[in-house]
Amino acid sequence: MLSNVSPKTASPEVRTALLEAAARLLVEEGPASLTTRRLATEVGTSTMAVYTHFEGMDKLRRALAEEGFRRLAERLDQVEGSDDPVADVMVMGVAYFTNAMANPNLYHFMFTEHSNEDEIGLGLETFQRLIDGVARAVEAGRFKGEAEELATQLWVTAHGIVTLEIAGVLDGEGLQLFAEMGSNLMRSFGDDEDSILRSIAGAAERLPPAFFGPEGK
Repeated sequence: MLSNVSPKTASPEVRTALLEAAARLLVEEGPASLTTRRLATEVGTSTMAVYTHFEGMDKLRRALAEEGFRRLAERLDQVEGSDDPVADVMVMGVAYFTNAMANPNLYHFMFTEHSNEDEIGLGLETFQRLIDGVARAVEAGRFKGEAEELATQLWVTAHGIVTLEIAGVLDGEGLQLFAEMGSNLMRSFGDDEDSILRSIAGAAERLPPAFFGPEGK
C-alpha cells in the first residue's frame, strides 16, 4: 500500500503513482486540478510526498515530460537496426503508436501541455531517432529528400492518427490507418511498391507482443 510508505522517503513506486495521477488529472480536469493536496489524495499519500520526490509542482511538470519521453525513447531504442532501413522505420512507427496507446495521458502532456523550451527540447532529442532512421533509408536509396523533412511528415501523420485514436474517433482502427498512411507517404518519398511490401512483411515478423513490454512501461 502506498499509504504505508513514508512520505519523507523517496520511493520509485510512489513517484510513478504521482506522475500517473498528475498526467490523468491534467487530461481529465485541466491544469487547475493539479494541486499538491489533490494529487496526494489521488495517490493516497501526503502532500510531503510530492516535495520529497519533486520539490514542488514546477519540477513535477518537468518530470512528467521527462517520463513521457523516457518511455517513448525506451520503446524506440528497442528497435534494432537491420539491412532494411525502411522496415526499421516501420517498426519504430509501431513502437511509437503502441507507446502512445499504453500511456495516453502522458502522451497528451508531452505534446499539448509543455510550458517551456526545455521541455520541447526533450521531444527533439527523441525525434532525432526517427530522423536518423529516415536518413538510413535515404542513404540506401529507398527515400529521396532531406531526412529531417521526411521524418517530420511521418511524425505529423503519426501524431494526428494517435491523437484521434486516443480520443476514440477511429474506433480501434488507428494502427491499420497508421500503416496505410505510412505506406502512402513512403511511396511519395520515392520507394517502390514491391520494396514497401517486402519491408512491411519484414517489419511484421519483428513484432511479437513481448516487444512492447508490460502495459507500455
